Amino acid sequence: MVHGIAATPAQAAERALHAGVDMDMEGSIYLQNLPQLVREGKIPESALDEAVRRILRIKFALGLFEHPYADPDREKSALLANEHRQLAREAARKSIVLLKNDQNLLPLSKAVNSVAVIGPLADSRSDLLGCWPGQGHAEDVVSMLEGLKGKIGPEKIHFAKGCNIQGNDDSGFADAVKLAQESDVAIVVLGESAGMSGEAASRVFLGLPGVQEDLLKAVHATGKPIILVLMNGRPLTIPWAAQHVPAILETWQLGVEAGNAIADTLFGDCNPGGKLTTSFPRSVGQVPIYYGHKNTGRPPSDTDKYTSRYLDSSHTPLFPFGFGLSYSQFEYRNLKLSADKMRCDGSIKVSADVTNVSLREGDEIVQLYIRGLVASTTRPVKELKGFQRISLRPGQTRTVEFTLAAQDLGCYDENLKYVVEPGPFKVWVAPNSVSGLEAGFELVDK
Repeated sequence: MVHGIAATPAQAAERALHAGVDMDMEGSIYLQNLPQLVREGKIPESALDEAVRRILRIKFALGLFEHPYADPDREKSALLANEHRQLAREAARKSIVLLKNDQNLLPLSKAVNSVAVIGPLADSRSDLLGCWPGQGHAEDVVSMLEGLKGKIGPEKIHFAKGCNIQGNDDSGFADAVKLAQESDVAIVVLGESAGMSGEAASRVFLGLPGVQEDLLKAVHATGKPIILVLMNGRPLTIPWAAQHVPAILETWQLGVEAGNAIADTLFGDCNPGGKLTTSFPRSVGQVPIYYGHKNTGRPPSDTDKYTSRYLDSSHTPLFPFGFGLSYSQFEYRNLKLSADKMRCDGSIKVSADVTNVSLREGDEIVQLYIRGLVASTTRPVKELKGFQRISLRPGQTRTVEFTLAAQDLGCYDENLKYVVEPGPFKVWVAPNSVSGLEAGFELVDK
């Protein structure tokens, strides 16, 4: 579907086809406008034929010419098959991001006597399918409450909703607080409903909706160990939680096996290794905030007022792009470049040693960033150019290597032409976009 790229549907159809958009599935702009555009000569018939060929080529590769209709027997055997649910569970486990884990509160021991599970999303199924569930059905989803019961037994799990996702009703707070007081640990499950993300779902307030933060504060006041599990489709502003809650798990909207994947992670059958693919702001006033921003004439400085910073907040994100903790700890050492100069038609190898310095096997996503210091147009302060997910045993070291080609270092000039320009570059091998090992090299013509 093409929106907002032209003044009229006909212009939109013309520009979209020339841009390589072969299929319009919802807008009907091709159906209504392409015949006339071809008659007028604005779109060559050969261009239309090639777009159709590409679509038919894909359908042929999928076997739709031999079997154009769905096989109901195959559908029954394939949908929600055990091996597919296991794959969904693994994908969900790898998507979870551990944002905070003070004093190694997580993972929890399965020998715990009682767990208070609190929050409007703890027993939800439909919200875990997200805003575009397709043919997904809520009854097929494992809720977090169900996953926890299956992990350590229903007799240890005690649930209180506390409040709704939206609205001002706090009448359930008392039951939630009482439950937390009577339990060894409280897991508070907060965030957004599925319908609060996706199309036509913008928000001006990015904190926890309704009175959810008030519920979190009330449970926190009991003094019990508390874990915040977030379920949401966008970055949230959670500065109070980040300061006061010892453990925070970002679980997004993980699909049919969400509850099992979250329980696996909370109780240590899975070691989280996911990283944030977007920055979490401290306040909505920082938006837009992203790691690859352009530099300013006065980069932020805590000692100079007249720079690009705020009077009432740090200019940095609450949680940066690429960030994510683990139950393991990793150290980065020995950043090496294969050369200190690179030709515009050549390449350079970048490597670093990553060591698991903990007693637990875990995954780390090693990230490669660059910065071009001189160019005809302004460059971002950092650009992600590669990443590798590696698994390391306790004490194991692995040398992670990346190759940067000249084309990886280019940018668009003032004429929107992609160019590779000589000059100095910085390079980082890092666990996230704000830390890591740094080196430099120069891109030269010859």
